[in-house]
Amino acid sequence: MKVNNAEFVISAVGPDQYPVDALPEIALAGRSNVGKSSLINRMINRKNLARTSSTPGKTQHMNYYRVNESMYFVDFPGYGYAKVSKTQRASWGKMVEKYMAERETLKMVLLVVDLRHPPTANDKMMFDWLKHYDLPLCVVATKADKIPKTRWPKHIKVMKQELGVLPGDSFIAYSSEIGLGKDELWELIDRHTLSTEEELPAEPDDRDSGDEPQHEESSET
Repeated sequence: MKVNNAEFVISAVGPDQYPVDALPEIALAGRSNVGKSSLINRMINRKNLARTSSTPGKTQHMNYYRVNESMYFVDFPGYGYAKVSKTQRASWGKMVEKYMAERETLKMVLLVVDLRHPPTANDKMMFDWLKHYDLPLCVVATKADKIPKTRWPKHIKVMKQELGVLPGDSFIAYSSEIGLGKDELWELIDRHTLSTEEELPAEPDDRDSGDEPQHEESSET
C-alpha cells in the first residue's frame, strides 16, 4: 500500500470512544518493549506518529491510527509488565477481550513477538486467546535485524513450535530497522481490509502464514 496520509485519532478507554466510521481495523498485540509502535511507524513511513515510551505502562489505552482514510491500526496496551497493578492489568485485559469478542470492524490481529527470544507465557496465552475467538491472525516476529540472517530459520522454527503456529497460519519475519517484511505485511493487510462486497482472495500456498494475558502499554524502540 502507498501511504498518502496517516494520523493519530484517539486513545480510547472503552467502546464509547471507538471511531464510528466503520473503517476496517487491524489490531496489534504484544508484550511491552516488543516494538509495536516502531512497526506502525515503519509501515506508514513516519518516524514518530506512533510514539514510543521510555516508561512501560505509561500509555494505557487503545491507540487508533487512521491510514489513507481507509483503515485503522489499533495499538493494544502492551502486556507483561510486572510493575503495573493487578487491578490495572485486569481492567486492560477486560477491555481488550471485549474489543476482540465484539468489534465488528476488527479484520485481523497482528501478534507482535521478538524473534530473538522464545515466546513468553503471555505471548502463548494471547495466541491461544486469538485462536479461541477465531480471529484472523498473523504472527509478526520483529527485530530480525538483531540476529544473523543465517540464524533466522532456527529462531522462526522455535517461535512457531512454541506458539503452536499451524501450517495455514500467517507468519512474517519483520524488522522496523531495515523494512524486512513490510511489503509482505501490507499485502496481507490489504487482503483482509477489502470491502465486504469483495471476495477475500485465498492466501498463496507457500505462505507461512482461560487466563488472560496481563495487559500493559509498550515501551518500544
